[in-house]
This record gives sequence, structure tokens and C-alpha cells, in this order.
Amino acid sequence: MNVTLAVKQYVSRMIEDSGPGMKVLLMDKETTSIVSMVYTQSEILQKEVYLLERIDSQNRDNMKHLKAICYLRPTKENVESLIQELRRPKYSVYFIYFSNVISKSEIKALAEADEQEVVAEIQEFYGDFIAVNPHLFSLNLQGVARGRGWDPAMLARSTQGLTSVLLALKKCPVIRYQLSSDMAKRLAESVKLIITKEYELFDFRKTEVPPLLLILDRSDDAITPLLNQWTYQAMVHELLGLNNNRIDLSRVPGITKDLREVVLSADNDEFYANNLYLNFGEIGTNIKNLMEDFQKKKPKGQQKLESISDMKAFVDSYPQFKKMSGTVSKHVTVVGELSRLVAERQLMEVSEVEQELACQNDHSSAQQNVRRLLRHPGVCELDAVRLVMLYALRYERHSNSILPALMDELAKRGVSDKYRKMVQCVVEYGGKRVRGSDLITATDAVAITKQFLKGLKGVENVYTQHQPLLQDTLDQLVKGKLRDGQFPYLGASSLRDRPQDVLVFVVGGATYEEALSVYNLNRSVPGVRIVLGGTTVHSTKSFLEEVTMTTGNISNRAGAGRHPSRH
Repeated sequence: MNVTLAVKQYVSRMIEDSGPGMKVLLMDKETTSIVSMVYTQSEILQKEVYLLERIDSQNRDNMKHLKAICYLRPTKENVESLIQELRRPKYSVYFIYFSNVISKSEIKALAEADEQEVVAEIQEFYGDFIAVNPHLFSLNLQGVARGRGWDPAMLARSTQGLTSVLLALKKCPVIRYQLSSDMAKRLAESVKLIITKEYELFDFRKTEVPPLLLILDRSDDAITPLLNQWTYQAMVHELLGLNNNRIDLSRVPGITKDLREVVLSADNDEFYANNLYLNFGEIGTNIKNLMEDFQKKKPKGQQKLESISDMKAFVDSYPQFKKMSGTVSKHVTVVGELSRLVAERQLMEVSEVEQELACQNDHSSAQQNVRRLLRHPGVCELDAVRLVMLYALRYERHSNSILPALMDELAKRGVSDKYRKMVQCVVEYGGKRVRGSDLITATDAVAITKQFLKGLKGVENVYTQHQPLLQDTLDQLVKGKLRDGQFPYLGASSLRDRPQDVLVFVVGGATYEEALSVYNLNRSVPGVRIVLGGTTVHSTKSFLEEVTMTTGNISNRAGAGRHPSRH
């Protein structure tokens, strides 16, 4: 149950199957992202792939000495581009791989276009999703709803993405969905339809306990994506923005040219892999240790190179130092910028009140703390609005709600009309009327806990008492206690035993905090393997865009598509 490995193996197979010789990898916009998440350019170069090109690029040269490996989504546009390519081939031979099911009629059209007989093979390799972490995937889709229903193109793309994950992991699941969500039910039915139609593809070896696909809706927990985060990967995404493992640091004060965009990939960065899920206090300490380790190993300026063996030892170790130097400067820059933002935006104070709103039930304390921070000049517009949103969700039906007064405070602060309107949008999106779960209960008055971590100055306090609703849902699921009334099975099949292989998909987007819950469950519950996916992976900003598009009934962007040998 490792989505990163599944995609990586597909790409390796494509390159190996094309045999020795110089190659070009021809992709579309989406498959470029899919491949870049699991392979670096230098890794691909080592496999004799000397050129990466886009199928829609107009100015590609004829290079008959290269073999072409085409990795494309089976969209009408890509099939049409490929037909034009085969009529006037630029490369000697074509190995064509589609990331999902392709129709027989489209295969026929490609065969007819191949008059020069340059196509060596056409196959389906089901890597039609973004593998973020081994247990986390995304479809990079924003704004999937029209009101409470699907945008049809987004439903088609989500169905394709989800079925391709099942095929890549070789799972034919029993399906459960969130009853309170029509969108979850529609997607469940759509996936089931594909499984039934393509039954030969899903004819995997039967396991004693069948795998389970659980489809949830983001609107059931609108609190989790509104919270500031304190673990490394989640914090980077929330404050700096992770886009296909890339971070744009161009706006960081005094940034050097080579660090304007950096890549954070657990596959190729040992420090990142080891610190992905650690909190900010621990990362501060580990960065310090990394620096000290580097200082010890760094070649001295006046290092004596007297003998040939001295020179050889220096040359052998130099690439290692260079790599280590790159890693150190990258993480020092990233952690430094996170520290600057935490201080500048008063995030310690803000996060403490967020956690109180999310986990406690003390209205008197909550209203005082929210008011105090709304009047704090150091609190930025986004953080002020998210505090009011959390208050609105927590105390939506409280008899002494001061929401109108807090909205006035936002107006006095000069918070934009757009942001103020979003408060009501969030309640419309994920308020009590919509939720099917007990997201907020009157009894969970958990005392706030401050964790003092012996880290660097400025990063000692971390607030992490909140647990996403997903954690409770999965706890119930793996204990066999998840209620059928709230999460019914689709069709006649159901599980008698506790599930072992679980795929959870969140319509409307998952979060890195939920990915952390899944990571911890995988480590702590023997015999259970869980993979989490979502239409996207949200930060607060992207979540608020999703909410605005959903509640504003706005449809956006599209992407769709649909027997050769299959894998």
C-alpha cells in the first residue's frame, strides 16, 4: 500500500521496456507533475532519458536518433495530439503508455494514424494521480462542487483518479461512503460502475478480508483545514505553499538566486524524510545538529593535499560535501523563514486560541481571547478571519454568540469584504446543518496543554492537542465499530471482519494533519494499512478558495478522458 512506489515502478517499467539507447520522455501537463513527484531529473538522466518534452509543445525538433516514451492521460486532446505526432513522427520509435483506461475506438484511430509503423507498443499504466507521500495522494483538483453537487467534469476526473489508485495498488474494494454527503455517494457509485464495467482489470487475487474504500466529504470537518500547523511538512504547506514538492521562496527577504525555488522530497532528502512529521521545536534542534555536523565534516580551507591519496580522498568526498551543503542551506533557509513568519504573525498566540476554539467548550474564555487577538496589530488578516471562522463553527448555535460583534471588529480592522463574506460561507459549507458527524460535542472540555520543547529560541512552544475528525472515524473503522447508519456500504457486500487494507478518499480535499493521523495509525495498529487521498491537499488559503467556489455555486476547470495490454 505505497502509492509513491506504485508510480515509481510504472515509470521504471516504461523506461526499461523501451530497451537501451537514448530516449525522450513525452508527457502532458498532468503526467509531468505525476512523474516529477517520484523521480528527479538527474535520476531519469541516469536511465538514458536525455530529454523531457511536452506533447503540446509546438517547437520540438526532429530527433530520429531518439526513442520516444509517451506517458499521457487518455484525454481527447492528448489522443488528437498523438495522432498528429504519428502522422509526422519526430522520433525513431514510440512506446505509448496511457495513465488510465483508453477506449478501443481511440486505439483504432491511433493505429490508423501510424502509417509509418513507428509505434512499438501501447499499454495502460495506472499512474493517474499525484503521489505526495507513500500513504498520501492527491488529484490536484480545486473547486470540485457546484453547490452541493459535483461539477460533472470533476466527477469524471475524480472517478478516473480513484480507480487508477485502486488498479495501481491492485485492490478491488468493498465501498463505504458518508451518508450525509450526496457527493460521496455519487463518487462511490461512479467508481463502482467502472469496477463493474472493467471487471477483468479488477480481477485480483482474493484476500481473506477484502480491501475497503471509504469516501468522505470535507464539509464534515471544516475545522481541520482552518488550523495553523506545527509539523514540518504541514507547516511548510500552510505558510509557504508546497506545489508538487516545490516551494517558492522568491519573496523571502535577502534570498539568494539558487534558493528562490527549492524542492522538498522525502525520497531524495534524508533530513526532510526524517523530520517530515516532527514538530517545529524538534526541527529547530535537528537543524542545529545538522549545521554542527556539517561544520565538522566541511573540508578545511587550508586542507593539505600533499599526496595523490589526499587529493583522491578530497575529490571522492567533494560531491558528498556539495550535496550536504545544499541540504543544509535549503533547510536553514526554510526553517529560518518559518521562524520569521511565526514571530511576525504572532502564530504562537494565534495557534493557542485556535486550539482552544477547536478543542474546548469555554465560551467566555473563547470570546475574550478572539476579541483580544482581533485588536492585536501583529495578527494578519488571514489569521484574524480564521479565528472568527473557528468561533462561528464552534459556537454556531450558542445562545450568547457574539459573532455579529466579531464581524464588526473585522470591519473596523479594515479586513476586506471578500474575507468577511467567507465567514458565512464557511458556516454554510461546514456548519451544523450540513454535518453528518459529531464534530463538536459539548463534553470535550480538554484542558489546553502547552508543550515546552527544548528547541531553539522562538520555537519551543507547540500546540498540537487537536485531532482531526478523520482520526476518530478511522479509529472506529479499524475497531469494527464504524456505524453502518452513518457510513453505509454500497450494494450488498459488507465486511464481517475488521478491515486491513483501507483507502480513504476525501471529496473536497484532505490535509497534511490528516495525513499525519494516518501515518501514526499505520505505525501503531498492527496489520492495518491505510492510504489517504483527496481531490487536493489543502492549506487554509486553498480551502477557503474551495469553500468560496462551492458556496458561490461556481464551477471551474475541467479534465476528463477514458484493449491494449494492461498493468
